[in-house]
Amino acid sequence: MKKVITYGTFDLFHVGHLKLLKRAKALGDYLIVALSTDEFNQASKNKHTVISYQDRKAILEALKVVDMVIPETNWEQKIQDIQQLEVDTFVMGHDWEGKFDFLKDFCEVVYLPRTAAISSSELKNHISSQPNTKYERIA
Repeated sequence: MKKVITYGTFDLFHVGHLKLLKRAKALGDYLIVALSTDEFNQASKNKHTVISYQDRKAILEALKVVDMVIPETNWEQKIQDIQQLEVDTFVMGHDWEGKFDFLKDFCEVVYLPRTAAISSSELKNHISSQPNTKYERIA
């Protein structure tokens, strides 16, 4: 069985996320998603999610293309995850091109094109720019 892993926040889940996950799953038999925790997003990525970790996890687990969801709690865990979970392929969006090439010593590394004209950041900016509208964390 060929295992694939990808990492991300997956906040404000949209069709770009779905397309990335479907293309990642097509590279193997078993897709693992390492989902950034709320604490990791705030402390290390300076991101504030709209949707809580538990709810983002529930969304991902409901997708038929996702076989397992694990927490991403720090930048350094990738090698350990790949080794412990016996991962064959590491997948990220092309905006990360080259940043994870050091993982090639442990598995195949693939950078997939992102879906044009959509991102969670753009959605947040659009919502925030609307008159009398402010996005807030959904409890």
